[in-house]
Amino acid sequence: METRKVAVVAAGTSQKWGIFPGTYRDLVAEAGKAVFDSCPALSGGDIEGFIASSVMPERNVFQSHVAPLAAETLGVRPTKLFQRVENMCGSGTVAIRNAYTAIACGLADVIMVVGAEKMHTPEWGETVLNMLVGVDREWEGAVGVTAPVQFALTAQMHMRRFGTTVEQLAAVSAKNHRHALGNPYAQFPKACTIDEVRASKPVAAPFTIFDCSSITDGAAAVVLVCEERAREFTDQPIYLLGTGQAASGFNYANVHADWSEWPTLRTAVGSAYRMAGVGPGDIDVAEVHDCFSISEVIVTEEMGWAEKGGGGAFAAEGRSTYGGDVVVNPRGGLLGCGHPLGATGVAQATEVFRQLRGEAGPRQVDGAAIGLTHNLSGVAEHHVVIYGREEAL
Repeated sequence: METRKVAVVAAGTSQKWGIFPGTYRDLVAEAGKAVFDSCPALSGGDIEGFIASSVMPERNVFQSHVAPLAAETLGVRPTKLFQRVENMCGSGTVAIRNAYTAIACGLADVIMVVGAEKMHTPEWGETVLNMLVGVDREWEGAVGVTAPVQFALTAQMHMRRFGTTVEQLAAVSAKNHRHALGNPYAQFPKACTIDEVRASKPVAAPFTIFDCSSITDGAAAVVLVCEERAREFTDQPIYLLGTGQAASGFNYANVHADWSEWPTLRTAVGSAYRMAGVGPGDIDVAEVHDCFSISEVIVTEEMGWAEKGGGGAFAAEGRSTYGGDVVVNPRGGLLGCGHPLGATGVAQATEVFRQLRGEAGPRQVDGAAIGLTHNLSGVAEHHVVIYGREEAL
């Protein structure tokens, strides 16, 4: 069966990520307004499908059934597809993949994806407790093996095996906070030095607080359409060229033994490269899942930009910033922007959409023609999408 090509025609985010003073509905409304403002030819009546990406609204805002809530808030009445996606930190990219699949096979022509997460609660301890639902409750959660612990152990393994240093980890954070200076919705648009990263509050060795992404409220939205209708909405559609996804386990005791290697990511990005007909050297700009500084180090290796074990040097030598091999996380990444779980992957797509259209302002990557987004939901769960301008088809 021949599939249809799919394009993004509109994208936007809520105005300022951090502690959002309004309700969950208000957060969705901000992102929805931004996406419609980005595409004047688009209206709510054009939307045939609607996908909401949200991880834990039941716990954080005591609200389930958020897909119809979000659609109603935005004046959307889907007639061909309607759902909510929850896949922990990778939810946003999974939602976009679902929309892509539905359009490619002809189930709908126009689908809106909204990612939203209001994570802050009146009691800080409740927010931290809520995050434990993302790990294995009976094993990891019961003994406090939270995400900072898991990724700290990953960092220790990488450091032991390859000689990666804490200064190289800090270079990732310093770079992404510097990138966030050009992003109006970033939670932490403030430059910091490697020494300041190392001097910040310790969390789980070798991490300090600046090595860790933050609890954040935020929302983002994109609209995907079939190629045949793309020109109805914009003269600059951005196409999905390839995608890949793979998982090899859930409980960390049961995934691959060496956490410094992420073979599942190699599988996912390999699928995306083959589908798109491109290789690592063709990527101009990338939004990757830097939930902790070690994550970006390993991602750059598994994507094929750095040799295995060389991800720390790749960051420290400036090869992942402007003027380097590939610009990684120009909006500031999760470290600079914050990480509102269900919104992150959608915001990454929004950034790549803007970059490939030349609309990223002070953070614009010159000549960006092909971009990549990556989310993980743990060291063994990865989701990748590759985007390109029309001439890349």
